[in-house]
Amino acid sequence: MLTGRKNWKTLGRRCTARRDSGRGNWGFTLLEMMIVVTIIMILLAIGGGRYERSIIRSKEAALKQDLFVLRQAIDQFTLDKESAPSSLEDLVAAQYLRIVPTDPITNRKDWQTLTEDVQLSPDQTGSGITDVHSSSEQVSPFEGTPYSSW
Repeated sequence: MLTGRKNWKTLGRRCTARRDSGRGNWGFTLLEMMIVVTIIMILLAIGGGRYERSIIRSKEAALKQDLFVLRQAIDQFTLDKESAPSSLEDLVAAQYLRIVPTDPITNRKDWQTLTEDVQLSPDQTGSGITDVHSSSEQVSPFEGTPYSSW
């Protein structure tokens, strides 16, 4: 325990001497900074990979949903009008779709349409679009199939 004036002054000089010295305990060493930066870079690399995978998964989910909606609109148009649409714009003109969606994989409205002479009802008179696919030639990293086959 410190008693007396002399001991308090000595303690004060020691604390001041530590702060004033060139090598004090007030900063980080280069090694500590390099370790922290390395850890941050590793975490960013892991997070970046996961982020890329989540982007691909969300694009695939959007593609599946767009294909489902387009196919549903084609079938409904065909049943209602007794003739298949000749283009995707016919679905927009007849208000089965608000707009032709953008392919999330190619970021364009360049859908591959399949035209066949298949009748969905006995009253159907004309042929036209029966199916739609993505025009991308890329392969899904999760399912291993080309997007154009979905």
